[in-house]
Amino acid sequence: MKRILLKLSGEALAGDKKTGFDEATVLGIAAQVKMLVDEGVQIAVVTGGGNFWRGRSSKNMDRTKADQIGMMATVMNCIYVSEIFRSQGLKTRVMTPFVCGSFTELFSKDLAVGALESGEVVFFAGGTGHPYFSTDTATLLRAIEIEADEILLAKSIDGVYDDDPKDHPDAKKYTEVTIDEVIAKNLKVVDMTASILARENRMPMYVFGLNEENSILRAARGKIDGTSVTV
Repeated sequence: MKRILLKLSGEALAGDKKTGFDEATVLGIAAQVKMLVDEGVQIAVVTGGGNFWRGRSSKNMDRTKADQIGMMATVMNCIYVSEIFRSQGLKTRVMTPFVCGSFTELFSKDLAVGALESGEVVFFAGGTGHPYFSTDTATLLRAIEIEADEILLAKSIDGVYDDDPKDHPDAKKYTEVTIDEVIAKNLKVVDMTASILARENRMPMYVFGLNEENSILRAARGKIDGTSVTV
């Protein structure tokens, strides 16, 4: 049975609006995830929070407080995406590493794995629950904990480049790159803490553009149009 952790960037969830939610985008994600779940694939989801909050760009806030706001942004994202999934016939649950009233459940590996095995899509919101750790790190941490087979990184950009393609149109796109190269060249697939976790725990990652047609389906089936990060 294949078990995948899907990371959705906050910016990708916003679509062309650049902020908040684009419902058509999320409905498209739900349709693809439902097809995979119906095929027996187990799927967990982590979202970023960049469609609501980019606290690190502010020099007027304590870093801990800024990161806490970012964690809450991911809770909002997961609750929203979870409800869109439910509207399309999927069973879901949202877990956080801290108590969040009755909105979410407290994370437990056993509960999460049991839910995945019963066909539910499990959302891991709230990052690691601690400041100074990004949702990249939370993605790797949860993938390792639930013993995922791979991580799918759905971004607003269609792969890994040797430079920022927005600023450098001649930037080279990698079709395959090792995690050692990612770390050595600081390619920013995920942040450095997450990259080291991926290397130490041999967790493969696939980076692709969320907005390309059926990109999640294709990535889950091994038809990578983006970049494969090997370990």
